Amino acid sequence: MSSGRGARGLAGSLSRNALLWVAAVVVLLVVIDVVLVALALSRTAPQDSGESGPIPTFTSPPSPRPTATATSTAAPSAPAGAMQSSSGRHLLTAVDGTAAWRASAGVCGGSGEVLQHTTDGGASWQSVRLGEDVESILALRASATSISMLVAAGPDCEVVVRTSADDGATWSAGTAGAAGAGIGPDGLVLKSGTVDPPCSDPTEVFQGDYTTAVICQDVLEWRSGTGAWVEAPMKGIRSLADAGDNYTVALVGADDCSGVQIASVGAAKVTPTSTATAVGCDADADTDGPVTVARNGEHVWLWAGKSVAVSSDGGVTW
Repeated sequence: MSSGRGARGLAGSLSRNALLWVAAVVVLLVVIDVVLVALALSRTAPQDSGESGPIPTFTSPPSPRPTATATSTAAPSAPAGAMQSSSGRHLLTAVDGTAAWRASAGVCGGSGEVLQHTTDGGASWQSVRLGEDVESILALRASATSISMLVAAGPDCEVVVRTSADDGATWSAGTAGAAGAGIGPDGLVLKSGTVDPPCSDPTEVFQGDYTTAVICQDVLEWRSGTGAWVEAPMKGIRSLADAGDNYTVALVGADDCSGVQIASVGAAKVTPTSTATAVGCDADADTDGPVTVARNGEHVWLWAGKSVAVSSDGGVTW
């Protein structure tokens, strides 16, 4: 009886010890878990680290700019004077008091040739599509029914005439002289062919039925037929237009005109002593850029720098 009670007492004591060890282990695991959770929370909690550092940025190389392609539609209207010439020469031809054509000449092997048309007296200009082979525009001549241009075309800059009867929508081969005379890569392009210019840097040429006139630096060069050139000094002369028996010329630097002076020079026989007779003055004309004059009847057009003006009385008033 006594031995049985002793065994049961030992077993009970062992069971109690085991329970205590299990409880201790559980408490220890709980404590460890609490410590780990606290550490994790301390890592993710916001901290005051002083001033913020720069925000990193990530860049990539810029994409190449898309290349513009020509279309068959005309460009939007441009304000008067929006076009500038890469060769320094401007071309202008008048149809009447409201319609005219103008061009920047451009250069062979380069770019910049532009042809434009106005029907509102130069208030706006519509760009006209040229043939893809046009390298440079050398001369212009327009009427109420057509426009002709002398151009240098193709890789060899071959000088040819192009004519359009639908305001530049389509072009066809034109006849020699239809666009007037021009300054080409090899000299003066006249109706009869190309000839050497009378000066090293001509800026404009006009050929009538019997005479030819060339604008050089402060000089009007003139000849009858294929005769010798006659040099008439004319300070400030920039451009010339046909006026029948006379030339209408544009001059800058005149004492009595702060802008561009319009004057008249006899076309029948120019001599070294020929002078220009003042007709009118466009005092607001810009003389810093190219100056070009055109005429049809009493309508005189003046493209000076970035401005275009029209006179309806032969250049007297603007």
